[in-house]
Amino acid sequence: MVFAQSHSRNVFVPPEGKVLMIIGQDLNTIDQYVKDTGAVPSGVMLYTSIQELEGLTTSEDRGGGLQHAQKLATTYPDSVLQIGLYMVGVLQQVADGVYDENIVKLADWIKRAERPVYLRIGYEFDLPDNHYDPALFVAAYRHIVDKFKALGVDNVNYVWHSYSFLRVDHPFMGWYPGDDDVDWFGISFFEAYNFGNMERIAKFAQEHGKPLMIAEASPFYSGTTQGEKSWNMWFRHLFRFIEKNNVKIVSYINCDWDDLSMFAAKKYGDARIQSSLAVYQRWIEEIKKDQYLHSSPNLFKTLGYHPFSRP
Repeated sequence: MVFAQSHSRNVFVPPEGKVLMIIGQDLNTIDQYVKDTGAVPSGVMLYTSIQELEGLTTSEDRGGGLQHAQKLATTYPDSVLQIGLYMVGVLQQVADGVYDENIVKLADWIKRAERPVYLRIGYEFDLPDNHYDPALFVAAYRHIVDKFKALGVDNVNYVWHSYSFLRVDHPFMGWYPGDDDVDWFGISFFEAYNFGNMERIAKFAQEHGKPLMIAEASPFYSGTTQGEKSWNMWFRHLFRFIEKNNVKIVSYINCDWDDLSMFAAKKYGDARIQSSLAVYQRWIEEIKKDQYLHSSPNLFKTLGYHPFSRP
């Protein structure tokens, strides 16, 4: 399938039949994943906010795990970056230019990363807890994209990321900034038996000629510690969804949720692949399949990005 090119830029989509596997969501769990599996992922994920840009150039842990974008970029030089950009409570200010200085700082940092970066602006726009008014979300999202375009950031793709699990008061497309400002459609994949809204987003992506990304995935409540049962309850459905819906990027959050103070009360469980031998063996078998791309010196070129050929 040929995907639409947004605003005359390259959309960093894996070749036909290939999938990027991104691991998150914090520095320590990513490092431990690599140590325990021996597999360096094709991408790593992180979070920051437009208000403070915390965890970008210095380390920061606010209860959701250690964030340090620069450390990740240095440690994994041949992996792409996926960034969740938090904007809760400041949509109007973003649209009005209050945070333009931080937008410029983020744009400059992404340019210096010299690799494909997938930026989830206001991720999970339809999650009720975020209280994102559709019109304000669109205005803030477009403002950030306009600033990035004006600054000539050529190694970023913009991701429109839906929580995709709850029925919401507004139609999904009310939050849509438009084809010119969206490169990827993204979804969250947490509970394996709630496919309805996920498949709606997948259908919208196809209708708009956009590649589909699972922007956050983790086995809420089922975890990994039940071994084969965990695999059958959640992972089997994840990989089936990937195949059925031509998912081009999967972002797996490989953490023990109960060990993170921000999430401990929710009792999501331990999602670490290495916490179960049965899940670990199945996972390694799956990601060794030819369709999954891995970190390598040729990865960026495979995605259509040539950082060292620029003047």
